[in-house]
Amino acid sequence: MRSAPTILHLDMDAFFAAAEQAAKPSLRGKPVVVGGLGPRGVVSTASYEARRFGVHSAMPMGQARRLAPNAAYLVPRFSVYRAISEQVMELLGRLSPLVEPLSLDEAFVDLEAGGSAHDSASARAAGERLRRDIRAVTGLTGSVGLAGSKMLAKIGSEQAKPDGLVLIEPGTERELLGPMSARILPGVGPATGEHLRRAGMTTVAELAGAGEDELVRLLGKAHGASLYRMARGHDDRPVVSDRDAKSVSVEDTFDVDLHDRVRVRTEVDRLADRCVERLRAAGRSGRTVVLKVRRYDFSTLTRSETLRGPTDDPGVVREAAGRLLESVDTMGGVRLLGVGVTGLADFTQEDLFAQAAADESARHGPVAAPEPAEDRAAEGGPEREAERAAEQEPGSAPAVVAPAPAERRFPAGHDVRHAEFGAGWVQGSGLRRVTVRFEEPGSAPGRVRTFWVDDPDLELSDPLPLVPAADQSSWPASRPKL
Repeated sequence: MRSAPTILHLDMDAFFAAAEQAAKPSLRGKPVVVGGLGPRGVVSTASYEARRFGVHSAMPMGQARRLAPNAAYLVPRFSVYRAISEQVMELLGRLSPLVEPLSLDEAFVDLEAGGSAHDSASARAAGERLRRDIRAVTGLTGSVGLAGSKMLAKIGSEQAKPDGLVLIEPGTERELLGPMSARILPGVGPATGEHLRRAGMTTVAELAGAGEDELVRLLGKAHGASLYRMARGHDDRPVVSDRDAKSVSVEDTFDVDLHDRVRVRTEVDRLADRCVERLRAAGRSGRTVVLKVRRYDFSTLTRSETLRGPTDDPGVVREAAGRLLESVDTMGGVRLLGVGVTGLADFTQEDLFAQAAADESARHGPVAAPEPAEDRAAEGGPEREAERAAEQEPGSAPAVVAPAPAERRFPAGHDVRHAEFGAGWVQGSGLRRVTVRFEEPGSAPGRVRTFWVDDPDLELSDPLPLVPAADQSSWPASRPKL
């Protein structure tokens, strides 16, 4: 525990929903829910206006729609949220070299390590300056907690919500924590909380009063001793700037159970490719491939295979995930699939690039080598294909029939641009129509128009910045602009 409140915890307010409200003037002050919109979707974030109806994160989307039928329901735009998060983390990095991100919208900062604060007054000034800078750069608000430990700084930011700052003076921890629910302490989830409740302990003061021996008896030595220290306000965990990821994974829940084995394998291949994309984006490779399957009866199975060395090759990961799938019974239906990679490393085992071909050969016989590009060119390429088609006898069927183009998709909430009406966002789509509201950050609420989904003048577009760069011109010259 520190003698000065120099550990800062930042938590952006209703981050995903707030970003959507900032980007869409017509949604400001109105209930907004961001998450999966299918029958099995869940809420990622709800705006404070939607929370008044009882909507909260992790709630089934169907329940949210019943509680707030008139809210705006949008698909997440993670590229937008990541871009904003990078701006926020840049601001935190100016305060200290010790920044510990917990998620896109949450982080700890050691102000003392960066020389940004040494007492209560300087810590409060740093926190208020950070909140002003975040609003200036992103147009969004964040809540700040300041304390002598990570646990109390996080509790402070929760008390500060929304758009506030709470500083907890060292020495007041026991008095502050005493009446709070035991669930506020790190490591006390629903199961542990229920176990403690049955033992007659529901508040932090009751945990502290029970004594270390009793908590160790109930929860085990490590967990019980740690919980006792935290109940007394002691938390010596440092701010760690390098939170090394232990795994990379992706998963999807399907609106309708998958029964077709071929479709299941196709989805596993797609998830494996997405997983490798994330792996490569992080500059990592992994040695163990993990498959997760949740079946129709909610039973969840996991299978894993450890490779000869780390890889970031999509073919290797697809093949490993496919082999794992063969050991799982999917006859009753599959509601969720996931593919992950663990045992991460900063290098790739080169000989693994041959592993996918070797495994395929073992299963199906030798794999023919791809035809060299120069041989294909010698045969004439696309032009020669057209000539061959023209040489067919009149009335004969063409050798190749081009597939019908797939219908374009316009997810709710995503950005679009129309050749005549400019920038807007998708309010909804269906029956081969898409409804667009034409407005952009900083504008007045815009008008709504509906188009055919194949309208050539309408295209998905990149998101517009929430705050134009020109609006940052009032910053002090000592602070670089983002």
